[in-house]
Amino acid sequence: MSTVGLSFGSPTSGQGFDVTTTVNNIVSNLQAVETPWKNQLTSLQSQDTALTSIGTDLSSLSTSLQALTNFQGVLAGKQGSSSDTSVLQLTSAAATAVAGSHTIVVTSLAQTSSYYSNAISASDTLSGSLSIQVGTGSAQTININSANNTLSSLANAINSGSYGVTANVLTDSTGSRLELVSNTSGSSGNITVGGSLSDTTTSSAVSFTQAQAGADAQLTVDGIALTSASNTVSNALPGVTFQLLSASPGTSVQVQITNDNTAVETAVSNFVTAYNKVIGDLNTQESNTSSGTPQPLFGNPTIATLQQTLESALNFAQPANAASTSTTIGTSDTLSGSVAISVGGGTAQTVNVNSSNPTLAGLASAINAAKLGVTASVITSGSDSTLSLVNATGGSTGAIGITSSLTDTTTGSAVAFGSSVANGVTSATQLGISVNNDGTLTLNSDTLNSLLNSNYQDVVNFLQPSGGYTSFGGNMTSVLSNLGSSGPSGAIYLALQENSTVESQLNTNISNEENLISQQKAELTSQLNQANITLQEIPMQLNQVNEMYSAITGYDKVYNG
Repeated sequence: MSTVGLSFGSPTSGQGFDVTTTVNNIVSNLQAVETPWKNQLTSLQSQDTALTSIGTDLSSLSTSLQALTNFQGVLAGKQGSSSDTSVLQLTSAAATAVAGSHTIVVTSLAQTSSYYSNAISASDTLSGSLSIQVGTGSAQTININSANNTLSSLANAINSGSYGVTANVLTDSTGSRLELVSNTSGSSGNITVGGSLSDTTTSSAVSFTQAQAGADAQLTVDGIALTSASNTVSNALPGVTFQLLSASPGTSVQVQITNDNTAVETAVSNFVTAYNKVIGDLNTQESNTSSGTPQPLFGNPTIATLQQTLESALNFAQPANAASTSTTIGTSDTLSGSVAISVGGGTAQTVNVNSSNPTLAGLASAINAAKLGVTASVITSGSDSTLSLVNATGGSTGAIGITSSLTDTTTGSAVAFGSSVANGVTSATQLGISVNNDGTLTLNSDTLNSLLNSNYQDVVNFLQPSGGYTSFGGNMTSVLSNLGSSGPSGAIYLALQENSTVESQLNTNISNEENLISQQKAELTSQLNQANITLQEIPMQLNQVNEMYSAITGYDKVYNG
C-alpha cells in the first residue's frame, strides 16, 4: 500500500487545510486493496456472459435435435399427391400415414339431401304445421304462429332449433321458396318433409319437392369397394384425408403417400447450423478480442470439455445390429436359466445366469466374458431395465440370434427378446455430414436426399431414441443435456455455479472492506477536522502569548510623558 503525505501549509497562517481532499486521498489509498478483487470480479462476470451465451446456443442445438428425435416430429411426417387433381385432391397426410402407392377410382360423389317449397310471395302469411325428419331420426313438428308465419321467420325458427337441417329463402322472378338442406351428408341424412303448411294469403297449400336425394360416395381403393357419406374422405387410408371432386368411373387415380424428405433435410440443416453456432462460440473463446486481449474463457477447461464432448458425440458409432429384452424387468429383479446367442448364423453359445449375481447386470457381465461377438449392457429407465446386445458388424454377418430360456424369478415371468434390429446407418457421415478443420460441419444435401430415398427407416433408427440400444440421436440428446445450463449436472450450469460462489465471496470481501473504510473515513474526518481547528487557532493563540509577554515584560509598550 502506498503512503499519503499530509500537507498542512504554514502552521501560523491560520488557513488550516482541505480536510475533504485529504480524507479522500487516504480513502483512495485504503481502497487499493479492493482492486484485485474487483478486477477478478469483472473477469468472472465477463466469463458468465460468455458462458450464458454458449448455454443459450446449446439450448438451441437441443431444440433443433428434438425435431429429429421426436417420434411425432419431421421423421414421422408424410406428404401426398394425386395423379388427377380434377377427380381427387389430397388434403393432408398425418404422421400415422404409411408411405406407399394406392389406386383410387371414384364412381360417384356423395350428395346431401335437400327439399324446396313451391314459390309464394315473401310477404304471404303462413298457417298450419311443418314436420321434418332426417334419416331414421324422429320427425319434429313446427306449429305455425305469429312468430314464424312468413318464409323468413319460419327459416329463422328452423335454423335456431335443432331440426338437423339448414333453411334458406331463395327468391327469383317467380317468387320465394323455402329450401331445406340436410346437415348430414350421404344417404343417412335424407330428409322427409310432412305436415300441412298453407299460404293463408292465397288460401293455397305449400308443397315441397325433393331437389336432391342424399347419397354416399362410391369409390374403390386398391380394388376394394368403399362408401363415404362425405366427399371429404378420412377413413379410407390411415392418416390420409382426400377430397372427392368429380366422379370418373373409368379413371384410375394414383395416390402417392411419401415421407416428407424436404422437411427432414431442413431439420438436419437446422441441426448443422445450430451445431456450427456452438462450435463458433467455442472457437471464439480460444482467440483474442479486437483489442488484442484474451477472450474471457481463454484457457478455461470448460471450453475444452465442451469441444471434446461434442466431437465425441458427433463421432458416435451406432450399433449395426442390436437385440434386446422385450419383457418388463425390474431393476432389482433376479433371474434364472440361460440364453443362447448366435452371431451371423453361427453356432449358438449358451450363457447361464451366474448364481452369485443373478441379475441383468450379472448376465451382461457373463455374456461379455464369453466373447460371443456381441456387447451386452443394461439400459435402465425408471424402475425398469432392459438387456441390450449389440455389435458393429453390418448386414447378415452381424445378425444376432437369441433363444431365451430365462425366467424373472421375482415375477415368475419368462424373459423374452424382441426381433433383432439391423441398422444400415451407423454414423453421421452417412447422412452427408462432414467435419471441417475448425470443427464446424458441412451438410451435403444430395447425399442426405439419396439416403432418405433409399434407406429412410435406417435414418429414423439412427436419429430417434431406442429402448433396446443407444442411437446417435439418443446419445446426442443425453450429451447435450449434460453440457447445457440445466442443473444439476450441466457443464455450463456447473461453471456458472462455480463462478457464482467465487463472485459471492469477492462481493463479501469488497463489502466488508468498504464498511471498514467507511468507519475509518468517519474517524479520519473527525480527527482531521479537530486538527484543522487547532491549526486555524494557532495565530490567535500566538497573539495571546505575545500580549501576555508584553504585559509582563513591557516590551513593545509605548510610554507617553
